[in-house]
Amino acid sequence: MDMMELIRTRKSVRTFDGKAVTDADRKKLTEFIRTIQNPYEIPVEFVLLDAEAHGLSSPVLKGEQLYIAGKVRKVPHCEEAFGYSFEKMVLYAWSLGIGTTWIGGTMKREIFEREAGVQPDEIMPCISPLGFPAKKRSLKEIAMRTGIKADKRKPDQELFFERGFSAPMQPDDPQITAALEAVRLAPSAVNKQPWRIVKCGSSYHFYEVRTLSADDAPWDVQKVDLGIAICHFMSIAGGSLTVSEPEIKAPEHTVYIATVTV
Repeated sequence: MDMMELIRTRKSVRTFDGKAVTDADRKKLTEFIRTIQNPYEIPVEFVLLDAEAHGLSSPVLKGEQLYIAGKVRKVPHCEEAFGYSFEKMVLYAWSLGIGTTWIGGTMKREIFEREAGVQPDEIMPCISPLGFPAKKRSLKEIAMRTGIKADKRKPDQELFFERGFSAPMQPDDPQITAALEAVRLAPSAVNKQPWRIVKCGSSYHFYEVRTLSADDAPWDVQKVDLGIAICHFMSIAGGSLTVSEPEIKAPEHTVYIATVTV
């Protein structure tokens, strides 16, 4: 599958068939994650953890035997870098037929952080199970997906704008159209889809609409979501990333994140 097909077909998996990921696939995944880079040039470290050996579980999962944790030093833009790199891993895993789901809260975090070796200057925003999807989803998974409307996405005119936040974007480049659709399909915490993009010439300015409170958390989970969105966009359209806020008046609770120029 090409990248767009991976983005279109990949779904969160919480119900697994109980079969172990093969040694061959573990080797492929291990080799791939060593190559992952992000445009922020902030290293993200991945750790594979056997569920039984490390005493790991999540109440929203069934049949998982293997987890992958990601950790990153707490520096500016670490959340976006984490989201970008972790999503690269997620999409590669799906190319092998391995299912994943982003988990940031429904777990005993202190156990996962201990087993992953998270250091005082690091954060571990999310982990994911790794395994092969079961033929049928559990009733709990069905209820969760229904509750967050997991298969629903906002329309383009609510997400993508031209020269400001008042006019919807009307791209005429098929590659940009595909990149925007890749962003629209991106996963996000409780499916809030916090990304907004404003096009100015060949520059695409990414913004975060803050709809989840980050006051008590050591990181902003919706910045992780923006990292995922930037990963999807750049995986299709390419380009270079900079962080230099443009002179665009943003709506309330909307903050600038980064610019991709193609």
